[in-house]
Amino acid sequence: MKKLWDFGWGMYKKHEEGINYLIFGFLAFVLNYVLYWLFESLLNVHYMAATALSWVLTVVFAYWTNRTFVFKSQNKELQTVWKEFVSFIGARVATEVLELLLMFVMVDCLHGNEYVAKLIGQTLVILANYVLSKIWIFKEKK
Repeated sequence: MKKLWDFGWGMYKKHEEGINYLIFGFLAFVLNYVLYWLFESLLNVHYMAATALSWVLTVVFAYWTNRTFVFKSQNKELQTVWKEFVSFIGARVATEVLELLLMFVMVDCLHGNEYVAKLIGQTLVILANYVLSKIWIFKEKK
């Protein structure tokens, strides 16, 4: 059993950033989807507004988890943290525009199911967010 644990722990440590991103990305996805459902179904908010509202709340969660658990940013200087935060928000705004565009095309233009469209949009957004976070926002200082 110890060998299995050591192997599993070794694999986790080797791929920690990617695994943590998948875990917290999945949690952000679930949060986003649940909030969307609450706004759209229970509160009868238009699907585009529900998409935007769920995004705002999810981004706060995502910034904290990405900074703390995924990329483990060590930035402490206010100016550097501010730059990191603004970059994070900017990247998330860009991917939210992508999601809104995808929702519009898949729901309004192609008359698809909004929940399937949301699933497809979120999948593409999660991938884009990782790439942007890795190469632009939480890059290591040299």
